Amino acid sequence: MFKKINAWLHLWLGLASGIIVVIVSLTGCILVFEQEINNLLYPYLTVKPEVESRYLPPSQLAERLAKALPGKKAESIWYHGLDKSAQVTINSDSTVYMNPFSGEVLAVADHDAFFHFMDEGHRNFWMGRKVGKAVVGWGTFIFFLLLISGLILWYPKKWSKTNFNRSFKIKWDAKFKRLNYDLHNVLGFYSLLIAVVLACTGLIMSFSWFSKSVYWLSGGSMAKRVKQQEIKIIPPPDPIVYSSDKVWYKVRKEIAVHEKNSIIVSIPDHDDEAIYACTDMHNGSWRDLYFDPVTLEALPSSGKRLSELAFADWLRKSNYALHVGAIGGLFTKIIAFITSLICASLPITGFYVWWGKRKKTKKNKITTA
Repeated sequence: MFKKINAWLHLWLGLASGIIVVIVSLTGCILVFEQEINNLLYPYLTVKPEVESRYLPPSQLAERLAKALPGKKAESIWYHGLDKSAQVTINSDSTVYMNPFSGEVLAVADHDAFFHFMDEGHRNFWMGRKVGKAVVGWGTFIFFLLLISGLILWYPKKWSKTNFNRSFKIKWDAKFKRLNYDLHNVLGFYSLLIAVVLACTGLIMSFSWFSKSVYWLSGGSMAKRVKQQEIKIIPPPDPIVYSSDKVWYKVRKEIAVHEKNSIIVSIPDHDDEAIYACTDMHNGSWRDLYFDPVTLEALPSSGKRLSELAFADWLRKSNYALHVGAIGGLFTKIIAFITSLICASLPITGFYVWWGKRKKTKKNKITTA
């Protein structure tokens, strides 16, 4: 009885969420390698590397930006390494790319049309954030339930040699109907663990209740954190942009552990704002740091290194890296890509399995009549 109910739920939940799962999975496949594809398409993202001592600090890049683009103000500067251009966010929808050694403006770009379109589909199903995020979130939640119900359906009643082969092997020389069944059944099993990780990390980004639940279940404390804006800061005597320079030097020389030349530094609008910096951007994870603009000391809300975090905090901090497969570099990205591709195929192969059974049932009814 339980298996029949489970099979019924698997069928109708699959039909209800199929289109969402296909679109979200396919767009996810493409977005996994967004950075690598962009590096090939846009030459302004790379520069000829020079010695580290010629790296220009935030204040000098901000000054050169103001001269090249009057009326534009640098809000934050992203240094991506000695062989990459500096990415400068400004007071508009555009992003400016600059040579971090000469300060030359290499390009002024809006959102990349193609990847922005893919990202909107992946996050919001092209329906706007308010409605689309909920559609994708609940579609992902149904897919998570489908993975569990699918495992129950996959598990054979008896472990005979025939059932073993049917559960773990694809019969490539079989007719299309059997091959389609194997692709759904066997590939679904092999991709299950990674698919669950992708679904859960997606749900963490979609629903705060799911994020809080996972954090609590993994041992995290639900005590309220101190808000950054509650910390009173005395305005510095020097212009804030030069304090950003000092933070930039401090993080690179004293704090960064991984890729010290990959760092984000903010240039606050007000002198009493904490200076934000981001470092240790390694395999999809990073550390968020906040500094007192007078003392340049890290504020209590500054992040620890991943190795210093408790498991629940590590899991929360690594959620994005786990979701895009960047947690282990290129190898895990390839695994995430293949798994997403399989996830996109499951609603299609599953639909064909159901359609084949439906046609068979109709044929039997006609024959009986």
